[in-house]
Amino acid sequence: MQSYLRDEGKRSKNTVNPGYDMILIEGCKSKNRESQRMLYKHYYGYAMSICVRYAQDQEEAREILNDGFMKVFAKIDMYDPKKSFKGWLRRILINTAIDHFRANKKHYYHADITEGHDQMDSVDVVDDMSHNDILELVQKLSPMYRTVFSLYAIDGYNHEEIAKQLGISVGTSKSNLSKARANLRKMLMKLNREIYEQYI
Repeated sequence: MQSYLRDEGKRSKNTVNPGYDMILIEGCKSKNRESQRMLYKHYYGYAMSICVRYAQDQEEAREILNDGFMKVFAKIDMYDPKKSFKGWLRRILINTAIDHFRANKKHYYHADITEGHDQMDSVDVVDDMSHNDILELVQKLSPMYRTVFSLYAIDGYNHEEIAKQLGISVGTSKSNLSKARANLRKMLMKLNREIYEQYI
């Protein structure tokens, strides 16, 4: 599942056009509002596909996305044109989502932030699900479970990196990943049962 999710997370509906991108980026460096608007529009779909993984709903995802683009425009001079702009944008959006989580952490239930051993599941819970179906279930997870799951399973962070980013222990990161998967399994079983009952 992890490789599938990461591949899906990297896909975009936008056609990559380095020349067009550089024109917009140069315009953004000059604080040109139209270039900023066009860059935002051009990468909106790709950016939203990242933000929605860390958000409870579309409104929260747009909040993360808009904050992320504000950082992009403020830091555009730091972008190295020799490297992928999408990769640079992705890192900023993920960091913005992490900042959003930290800022709201005090409002979340601390019961989710639990210590424990990593109980890896022998069978992955979502092997046969579509990317959109997975995202819908992930959005239903609590903020801590959703953030740890997205960082680990979709964006490829290891537990040491997650622990550092979220200010938790490695054991807590592993435990929350395990519990996120367990919750996803429960939701999937309930969903499958509801679908089955429609036909009996």
